[in-house]
Amino acid sequence: MKKVLFSATVDSHILAFHLPYLKFFKDLGYEVHVATNGKEKIPYCDKKHYVSFERNPFKLNNFKAIKQLKKIIDEEEFNIIHTHTPMGSVITRLASKKARRKNHTRVIYTAHGFHFYKGAPLKYWLIFYPVEKFLARYTDDLITINKEDYELASLKFKTNVYYVPGVGIDPKKFDIKMSDKEKLDLRKSLGLKKDDFVMIYPAELNKNKNQILLIECMEKIVKKYNNIHLLLPGKDSYNGYYQKVVTEKKLDKYIHFLGFRNDIPKLLKISNLSISSSLREGLPVNIIEAMYMGLPIVACDCRGMKDLIEDGKNGFLVLHGDVDNLVNRIIDIYLNNVNIDNIIKNNLKKANKYLLNEILKKYIKIYNSK
Repeated sequence: MKKVLFSATVDSHILAFHLPYLKFFKDLGYEVHVATNGKEKIPYCDKKHYVSFERNPFKLNNFKAIKQLKKIIDEEEFNIIHTHTPMGSVITRLASKKARRKNHTRVIYTAHGFHFYKGAPLKYWLIFYPVEKFLARYTDDLITINKEDYELASLKFKTNVYYVPGVGIDPKKFDIKMSDKEKLDLRKSLGLKKDDFVMIYPAELNKNKNQILLIECMEKIVKKYNNIHLLLPGKDSYNGYYQKVVTEKKLDKYIHFLGFRNDIPKLLKISNLSISSSLREGLPVNIIEAMYMGLPIVACDCRGMKDLIEDGKNGFLVLHGDVDNLVNRIIDIYLNNVNIDNIIKNNLKKANKYLLNEILKKYIKIYNSK
């Protein structure tokens, strides 16, 4: 029986993005394995392996992880290994060097956004770029999800490089119907009124997602418009820092920290605007989801974001740190000073390129290539 291994640093990455791909291999008759540093049950997975991956590249556990994964790879003799996440992929490619020679194991790496990019801090280029360039020799196929990464990798890395825009979103998850009463009830449960203007930014609370910029915007906005609210669903990985700032600025009434949520489609349904302040993106799934749900978008201009948003056509891009411009764009949409219907129409049309079936076809073509 043929075997395939999917590896990533954490379970949540596999669960959030790759179950359709596990199912694809399962349906083909492969024995499907998953290696992460978690112990959650993964659908379509025949065998789960615990490996002590660490996100921090300087943690000693990563050296232990190389030995653990090498043993697994040598014993299982996989036909294909598909690896994800930065450190998960570094460790997997180092651990699979022998298997590529001995067993002709094919190693595929999806880069969900390199840490080095135009405008990135110099230290990112000094640390991460040489590592990726070196490891390209142990990668049979490198899949990039935005055009900037694709152009760089095609030029600098010696391996097969592909461009596939993301992992795809499942329309079934977002084709939901909510009555007016259900929408109102959900709003009420979050402390919102029927006529409140609601912005949403589903993202992990951390430094890169840069929620501090939105807090600064809200501080300016609520002085003029006190029915504009911001929803921030997402796991807090910043030790309550943003909540503390919001309390100090007395914005608790307007900024709602929701924690991890599994009802994002419903939250999008009750929202008026999708917003993003991220410093760095691969290809932001939350924006694709908002596009599919027909929301106008205001986002900071960064790698990955510009693949999705054409300024003025299906949303607005603003420069990082430009609080005033960000505020103005939000207010323009709030006051209907722009052609919102046209923006929504363009978003709905463009979102079709990123649906799961379309993206899965591109992956299958790569899997079937020689």
